Amino acid sequence: MLRWLVVGIGDITTKRVLPAILAEPRSQLAGIVTRTPAKAERYGVFAWTDLDAALSQSAADAVYVATPVFLHAPQTIAALRAGKHVLCEKPMALGYAEALSMQQAAGETGRTLGVAYYRRMYPKVARAKELMESGAIGRPVFAEATSHDWFYSADGFRAWLVDPAVAGGGPLYDVASHRIDLMNYLFGQPMRASGQISTLVQPIQVEDNATVMIEHATGVRSLVDVRWHSRVPRDEFRIRGTEGELDLTPLNGPELLHPGGAEQIPAHANPHYPCVENFVSAVLDKTELRSSGATALLTDWVIQETGDRRNVFRFSPTPPS
Repeated sequence: MLRWLVVGIGDITTKRVLPAILAEPRSQLAGIVTRTPAKAERYGVFAWTDLDAALSQSAADAVYVATPVFLHAPQTIAALRAGKHVLCEKPMALGYAEALSMQQAAGETGRTLGVAYYRRMYPKVARAKELMESGAIGRPVFAEATSHDWFYSADGFRAWLVDPAVAGGGPLYDVASHRIDLMNYLFGQPMRASGQISTLVQPIQVEDNATVMIEHATGVRSLVDVRWHSRVPRDEFRIRGTEGELDLTPLNGPELLHPGGAEQIPAHANPHYPCVENFVSAVLDKTELRSSGATALLTDWVIQETGDRRNVFRFSPTPPS
């Protein structure tokens, strides 16, 4: 049995993380850390407002860090040094140096560190990987992903996402990180990365778009383009090879097109559940951790190489109507 302390009780925590922990048969919720203890009452566990107190007083074996990005590194390191295993929300940290310090702390303490890049656990992605390895599209040479939507926090909803000191950046951190991680998972270590970011439409202090290009150790080149200023939503993911193409569009849907036909392979109803389940197995059974601190480090490195978020090129955007 793995007893969990959950730090942060925001939108993702209530919709996905806590339901996943409560549903996982070898997991038990041991407590919650939140600035507003009333939010934890419905779960019937003790709530702390201070992480250090929770780490010393709770019976937890593992900590789920679900706070804004600027808290990931200090809270993860504190939990690891308190002897806890940690599953942290993405992206890993504000920057590569912070992420590296998290991984170093895991190594020094001998605790397990995972990062919640749950798309690695999509059955559709596993099937695409299987098709590539079987030669269904020849040699993979290029992959592209786009995630376009409209995000403007005028009503205050998830407003922390547009604060660079809290979130690190805009869609590069929030949505590109998932797709960069998936490219690394499918095509191997990134050897070179470059990109462009700018604030084109939204009147925000972080970029509202980012384009990232990665050269992987396998020779595959991948391209990730993310935008918060598109009224036309897109969730595209394609892999091209010398003999054909795999189309996973929409990435978050069940469809998979390949040279042999079309398949419908849905993800779990709660996409965080397989991530939590895999983490529990990694801790208790020593099985492979699909999304670890070591693998997530590569995504933070690519984000760093994409550009300096403190000097985002701005086009003097006007407030949206």
